[in-house]
Amino acid sequence: MKHILAAAQRELLAQLAWSNVLLGFDYDGTLTPIVSDPAKAVLRAPTRKLLVELAHLYPCVVISGRSVRDVQRRVKGIGLRAVIGNHGLEPWRASEEILRTVERWKTLLEPALLDLQGVELEDKSYSLAVHYRRARAKKTTTASILRAVRTLSEVRVIGGKQVINLLPLGAPHKGMALDRERERAGCDTAFFLGDDETDEDGFALDRPGRLLSVRVGASAGSHAMYCLKSQREVDLLLGRLIALRRDAAALQRFAR
Repeated sequence: MKHILAAAQRELLAQLAWSNVLLGFDYDGTLTPIVSDPAKAVLRAPTRKLLVELAHLYPCVVISGRSVRDVQRRVKGIGLRAVIGNHGLEPWRASEEILRTVERWKTLLEPALLDLQGVELEDKSYSLAVHYRRARAKKTTTASILRAVRTLSEVRVIGGKQVINLLPLGAPHKGMALDRERERAGCDTAFFLGDDETDEDGFALDRPGRLLSVRVGASAGSHAMYCLKSQREVDLLLGRLIALRRDAAALQRFAR
């Protein structure tokens, strides 16, 4: 994977800044560092300031595995065009039927996971997340979780950073949500920044020449075209996108 902040990619980012582009971002591990307690994943002040400016210059969306309500309160006041939750499902395909399905999964899983130390079942209404970050024996714990999950029906399983995500089979994913928001914004191209297996649906979106995908942390198996070395570089990328957009706007004004 090529480093998106390398000098060789500066022209690529400049072209992006000139284009009619939608910027899409994952939340956890992307806009915020991964933390042991998901409730404490809060935007750092410099990142928030950059995002406010970025959203003034570009149409921006956040597409997260969290619920829409959860993300909205974390990004309030930034000026995003949209917040998409539950890995692309919410609010687009949120329904009573999915609520009932996820509640049924929860009822089946809770007793099966009860004796697994360090495991937490998170109910996000339209999906579930089984966290095992605090488990000591992660390999055996993961195997036990997956055995319990196999008793469920019509479920899509997506791994993550010490979490197993359970979504309704056939539900919209992050790639579909990104493309839908691009069309709604009237943009020709899209940019997507993520960090995890749950973001691969966005990276794998089949839009040659119309998608720039960037992963936080290089991974040989990722569909992303470019990468950042770590989450610490996210602010550098946001700052560069801001500077390049300003330069593009200044040149346009000068050319008139």
